[in-house]
Amino acid sequence: MGRNVAIPLYVIAMVAVIVGVDFLFLRDRFWWRLATNVAIVFVFAAFYLLYLRRN
Repeated sequence: MGRNVAIPLYVIAMVAVIVGVDFLFLRDRFWWRLATNVAIVFVFAAFYLLYLRRN
């Protein structure tokens, strides 16, 4: 899979995880949602920097 396809799929997967967690678990808790979303983005960014950027 080319890099031009992998990065948008990676971003779509991150958005899907964030939206899924928001709707399933954190609907009425604004600050928990914000903290969880930031943590998810950090995890995805760390995974990208460690494993996917090596091309």
